[in-house]
Amino acid sequence: MKKLKNTLLLFALLGCIAGGQAQNIQKKIPLPTPAQLTWQDAELVAVFHYDLHVFDGKKYNQAYNRTTPIEDINIFNPEQLDTDQWIRSVKAMGAKIAILTATHETGFALYQSNVNPYCMKALKWKDGKGDIVRDFVNSCRKYGIKPGIYIGIRWNSFLGVYDFMMPKDGTQFQQNRQAFYNKMCEGMTEELMSRYGELAIVWYDGGGHGPELGGADILPIVEKHQKNIIFYHNSQRADIRWGGSESGTVNYPCWGGYPYPYSHSKNQETIFKDKYKLLKSGVADGEYYMPAMSDAPLRGYNGRHEWFWEPNDESHVFPLKNLMHMYMGSVGNNSTLILGITPDNRGLIPETDVQRLKEFGEEITRRFGTPLATVQGANKRIYLKLPKESVINAISVSEDLTQGERVRSYRIEGKIKGRWTPLSTGTCIGHKHIVEINPVKVTALRLIIDRCVAHPHIADFSVYNY
Repeated sequence: MKKLKNTLLLFALLGCIAGGQAQNIQKKIPLPTPAQLTWQDAELVAVFHYDLHVFDGKKYNQAYNRTTPIEDINIFNPEQLDTDQWIRSVKAMGAKIAILTATHETGFALYQSNVNPYCMKALKWKDGKGDIVRDFVNSCRKYGIKPGIYIGIRWNSFLGVYDFMMPKDGTQFQQNRQAFYNKMCEGMTEELMSRYGELAIVWYDGGGHGPELGGADILPIVEKHQKNIIFYHNSQRADIRWGGSESGTVNYPCWGGYPYPYSHSKNQETIFKDKYKLLKSGVADGEYYMPAMSDAPLRGYNGRHEWFWEPNDESHVFPLKNLMHMYMGSVGNNSTLILGITPDNRGLIPETDVQRLKEFGEEITRRFGTPLATVQGANKRIYLKLPKESVINAISVSEDLTQGERVRSYRIEGKIKGRWTPLSTGTCIGHKHIVEINPVKVTALRLIIDRCVAHPHIADFSVYNY
């Protein structure tokens, strides 16, 4: 009997008895790494796409650019290049991390490479001495933004690489070319990971084949030079996962839990079925922790979806209303929003884009910069008293993710004319869940956690009116 009482007391202390039903507390809770916490705390990230075809005056055609080399490398001539202006524009949005495409589908490298001759050394621009990666990283540090680098090795139209591979013909020549390309990719990784100081993230678009698949052995190089980096991703490691679309949003619930230690390099039959449901939603009790990203280009409005600048495309910059929809469906759903930014052929972010990013940041601050009231707590019931009766229309809840995702369902009630009234219910909280409600006057709120897998730790419970 004494043993039984002690067991029940343990369950009660852990806060995991709801409606008389004890919840499973034996399952190990996966914890985020420091890099994953940095990723989710950032909330807003910018990725800058820049490559040779920005200067060709043509509409970007992905399939064409993956297979067709640029005829003249010296079309690259950003006469007014100002990476400080790039970073100021996304700082105004509220971005905490900024990523640059050091290489993309053409294979051209935006820095001084010793292993890839198709780089800035080959340009007439700046007498072949330019290094946009260095300019970019320096600008990030100047304005307090964490820098990241995107390395595109899956396609290289200059060398004829498609889906990581040289054309396969079974000859020794082809094998030699593949070995050369793998070594070059490893060399670029070495250069980019070792030259520019600490980086927040390295992004291998479309993944990076590991050596077991005939590709470059990039992971040991990254881990050698960048101990705290977010690695995304190859068949050996992934720290974050794609959210299943390029809409800038994820499903709700969007759990940080995941059943595999990779995002979508392996187990593809399971991951890709049902329209990427697993990528979009994660799993509540996944063995691994892998938060989702939500990505979209700023110039993706009204039928467009442009990651690179094209002339006369300003009308396709997303309106503020759409950007706020993305924010609520990403940051507000336990995901990090990556917005694609397009420097133009002058080397500047166009003024239309700059202004929209500024408006976006201002609107986020207007809505969520100053809560009417806020509280923290480590209980199953957390009370939030307002200074006076007030109209509210949004509620934000966050878990302390250093303890892992512990909540599985919750409800929020508001005190209206002296009576507790249901306002909202939910499942996943994670880093942040924002709920919009119909405006209502309340004097207090309470967060009631109905199910959890361990004692809940609520880092923030805030209420707003905008």
